[in-house]
Amino acid sequence: MENLRTINTTLVILMKDNKVLLGQKKRGFAKGTYNGIGGKQDPGETIEQAMIRETQEEIGVTPIEYELMGKIHFDVYYKGERVNMYLNIYKSEIFDGEPIETEEMIPTWFERNSIPFDKMLQDDKLWWPYLLDDKKFVGDVKFDKNLVMQYHKFEEVDKFEDEKCL
Repeated sequence: MENLRTINTTLVILMKDNKVLLGQKKRGFAKGTYNGIGGKQDPGETIEQAMIRETQEEIGVTPIEYELMGKIHFDVYYKGERVNMYLNIYKSEIFDGEPIETEEMIPTWFERNSIPFDKMLQDDKLWWPYLLDDKKFVGDVKFDKNLVMQYHKFEEVDKFEDEKCL
C-alpha cells in the first residue's frame, strides 16, 4: 500500500425548516460544485474545532449543536497530489447567525427533496440518503485526477468505532 499524505477534513450540513444549506464553491478543490460547508483541519485543533472554524470562515455561521453522521475515506487527487482524505460529516439544526456569501462560497437553501445532485460530486448522491434518514454511515471512495469516481462503498453503522472509515 502506498504511503500517501493524510488530510483530515470536515463538512457540516445545516438544516432548517425542511431545508438544507449548501454552498457553491467559488475556488479551490471542487470549484463550481455545491457541497456542505467545511474544510481542512489545522494543526493543533480537533476535528470539531475545524468544523466550527471553517463554517464561520466560509459562511459566517457558528454551529451550536451538531452530530457526527458520517465518515468517508477518499483516495483522491488534491492539488495534483494523490492523498488519503478523511471527511467527517456533521449535521446541525441549531446554529448562530445567517449565512453570508464570502470569497469561498455562495450559500443557498434547498428543499430536502430538491438537492442539486447534478451539480455536486458523484459520491454525494450515495451518502446523502443516509444523512437525510438520520442514519450514521461510513464510506470509502476513490476518484481519479479528474474527480471521476472509480470506486465506492458505503454502509450504515450504529456508532463510529475509531478514527478510520471503511
